[in-house]
Amino acid sequence: MTPITLVEGRRIALSNLDKVLYPETGFTKGEVLHYYATVAEPLLAQIHDRAVSFLRYPDGPEGQLFFTKNPPPGTPDWVRTTPVPRSEDPSATQVVVADLPTLMWSANLVVEFHVHQWPAGSPAVADRMVLDLDPGPPATIVECCAAALWLRDRLAADGLDAHAKTSGSKGLHLAVPLEPTPSERVSAYAKRLAQEAERALPDLVVHRMAKALRPGKVFVDHSQNAAAKTTAAAYTLRARRAPTVSTPVTWDEVEACRTPAGLVFLAADIAPRLDRHGDLFAAAADPARARPLPGAGP
Repeated sequence: MTPITLVEGRRIALSNLDKVLYPETGFTKGEVLHYYATVAEPLLAQIHDRAVSFLRYPDGPEGQLFFTKNPPPGTPDWVRTTPVPRSEDPSATQVVVADLPTLMWSANLVVEFHVHQWPAGSPAVADRMVLDLDPGPPATIVECCAAALWLRDRLAADGLDAHAKTSGSKGLHLAVPLEPTPSERVSAYAKRLAQEAERALPDLVVHRMAKALRPGKVFVDHSQNAAAKTTAAAYTLRARRAPTVSTPVTWDEVEACRTPAGLVFLAADIAPRLDRHGDLFAAAADPARARPLPGAGP
């Protein structure tokens, strides 16, 4: 019988709790659910007002992986949704993970959480910018850190604060809180910044996705700022061989990174990090920390 759990008054069926999802470490679905319950506060701070896309991997990372934008079949009527019009479906909606019951219902589907750079109700008006630093082998996150430090200082020159997190895969994400700005303006600025980084660091950075350009370099993916794009949220588990997490990091950790293993964090690492550092990404979701995009104007 599928156990029923009561979460803040909502009845949620939690299934297959003993199922091993990460064979490399023996991490089970029950542990996935426990992890998400443990990080609920900082994770919800990042995603509670954003339309969510799910990357589902119900049989583990080595099974079938598929993106879900529309609310999945069987979505409870108490789960909040928001309009996200698409060219192929102007009436489309997506889930908003606004509270702990919705988080645990979503986690039971075995998901990564991916979100837009704009809040629900304001499509294509971004309140943050994201730069996805993706290393082309043999480059690693070590090279991403070098690029991130340059980008941090360049953003600071424009009055913007950058906050770093691991992607939970092989790269690094930078998030910049912004005053509400049309996504197309944010995208244009991010592209100019990536181009500037390539000119300043030609042996390290590329701003174009072409595979031929990327070996040994860091691709600064500015396209994540397009209104239709989403990025893995801070604190989401990733569908990798081990239960890696997209983990906020300090700039001291970025500066000290000398090996890829230095910035790999598993689910079990996150609670101790929260105890030690608090939520390192809180400022990225704080409207009081938002700054105007240079040249955006009123």
